[in-house]
Amino acid sequence: MTTAEAGTGRTVTTNIPARLDRLPWSRWHWTIVVGLGTVWILDGLEVTVVGNIASRLSESGSGLDITSGQITGTAAALYVAGACAGALFWGRLTDRWGRKKLFMITLAVYLAATALTAFSFDAWWFFLFRFLTGFGIGGEYAAINSAIDELIPASYRGRVDLIINGSFWLGAVGGSLLSILALNTAILPKDLGWRLTFALGAVLALVILLVRRHVPESPRWLLIHGRDREAEEIVSSIEQRVESEQGGKRLPEPEGEITINQRGSVTFLEIARTVFARYRRRSILGFSLFIGQAFLYNAITFGFGAILTTFFKVPSDHTGYYFAVIAVGNFCGPLLLGKLFDTVGRRVMISGTYLLSGLLLFGTAWLFDQGHLNATTLTACWCAVLFFASAGASSAYLTVSEVFPMETRAMSIAFFYALGTAAGGISGPVLFADLTGTGKVGDTVLAFSIGAALMCAAGLVAAFLAVKAERRSLEDIAQPLTAVTKASGAGASGTAPGRPESNPATA
Repeated sequence: MTTAEAGTGRTVTTNIPARLDRLPWSRWHWTIVVGLGTVWILDGLEVTVVGNIASRLSESGSGLDITSGQITGTAAALYVAGACAGALFWGRLTDRWGRKKLFMITLAVYLAATALTAFSFDAWWFFLFRFLTGFGIGGEYAAINSAIDELIPASYRGRVDLIINGSFWLGAVGGSLLSILALNTAILPKDLGWRLTFALGAVLALVILLVRRHVPESPRWLLIHGRDREAEEIVSSIEQRVESEQGGKRLPEPEGEITINQRGSVTFLEIARTVFARYRRRSILGFSLFIGQAFLYNAITFGFGAILTTFFKVPSDHTGYYFAVIAVGNFCGPLLLGKLFDTVGRRVMISGTYLLSGLLLFGTAWLFDQGHLNATTLTACWCAVLFFASAGASSAYLTVSEVFPMETRAMSIAFFYALGTAAGGISGPVLFADLTGTGKVGDTVLAFSIGAALMCAAGLVAAFLAVKAERRSLEDIAQPLTAVTKASGAGASGTAPGRPESNPATA
C-alpha cells in the first residue's frame, strides 16, 4: 500500500479489496455468517410468532387488553413503520460511523425492545415496543448487508447473501412451532406462553451479540475513512488465519489495485445524485424488486393463516403447522438456488425467479378460483411459489447492496428497503386484508393476481436492467466516489466518478 498527500485528505493506492476477494472459503468466513446472518432468524421468529399468537393475545385472560385486529393491523403496521424508520436512521449512521459499531448498536436495540415487549401490560406498551423492535431490525438490514458483502469473497458473495437473507424463514419455522407451544394451555398458562416467546427472542439476540464481538470492521470502509493502517492489520490477520487453516499453504497473489482519496463522509446531496442521476437504471431496478417482493410477502404470506381458517376451516391453533411447511419451502429456495446466482449469473436468476414465482402464483389463483384446492394442496402450491420467490426476494437485498458505490452502500440499502417496504409492506396487507376479509373466492383470487403481476413486472425489469455482478469485485461493479484513478483488476471497469452509468445489463 502506498500513500501520498492530496489536499485535505490522503491518496491511498491499495490492493486490500483484491486480497479479500481472492480468499478461499474458510472457517473465518463461517464466523461472519453466524455472527451477522443469524439476525434474520430473529426477524422471522418475531414476525411469525406475532401473527400466529394473535388469537391467543386477544383472548380474555391473556394479560393484555388488545384485539386480534390491533395485533395483525396496528401492531404489524407499527413494526413495519419502525423497520422503515430504523433503516433510514441507522443506514445513514452506518455509512458515517462504520459497519461494526452499528450492527452492535442495532442488535442491542432489538434485544431491549423485544425483551420489554414480553412485559406488556397494556396495548400502548405493546405497540411502542413493537415499533422499537422494528426500529432495531430495520437498522440491521443496512448494517448487516453492507458488512457481509464487503467481507465475503466475490466468487461466493451471491450465494452467501441469498442464504443469509433467506434464513429469515428458519426463524419463521421456529416461530410457527413455538406459537403452537405457546397456544397450548395444557403446557403454559394463557398469560405466560406468549411472553416467553418474546423472552426467547431476547435470549437468542444476546447470544448473537456475544458472537458479533469477534466480527471485524469492514476493511473497505476503514480505507475510505483514513484508517488504512487498521484495515491492513485486519486483512493481514485474516490471511494468516486462512493460510494456517490450509496447512501453511501460501495464498495466490492478489490481482489489481485501486487508488482512493480518503475522506470523512458523503452528503445527502451526493447520495441523491448518485442514486437518482448517475445510477438511475439501477435505482429503477432496486425499486421494482423491493416493491414486488414486499407486496407478495407482507400482504399474501402474512394472510395465509386467515385464508386457511376462512376457506378451509382449519383451526387457528393448527395454522402454525401449515406455515412451518411453506417456511421450509422459502428457505430451500435461496439454499438450493443461491450458487446459480454466482455461476449462471445475476440477470438470468433474478429475472427468472421473479417471473417463475409470479407465473406459479397466477396458476395457484386459477386453481383456487376453480375450487381445485384444499388446505394441503394450497400449501403445496405456496411452497412452489415461494421456493422461487424467496430466492428472488433475497436477491433484491443482494442487488442494492452491491450495485452502488461503497460510500453510499448502507444508505442505499436502507432507502430501497424503506421505500419498497412502505409501498408494498404497508399498502399490501391493508389491501389484502380487505379482499380476503369478504370471504369471497373472487376477491382472494384478485389479491393473488395483484401479487403475481407485481412479481412478473419486477422480473421483466430485471431482465433488461439487472447488473452483471457475479464474481466481480464491488469496486468493479460500482467504483467508489473517492476513487481518483481507474485501476487494473479491482475497480478496473467500474463507472468513472461523475459519469452516468453505462447499460447495467452488460456493465
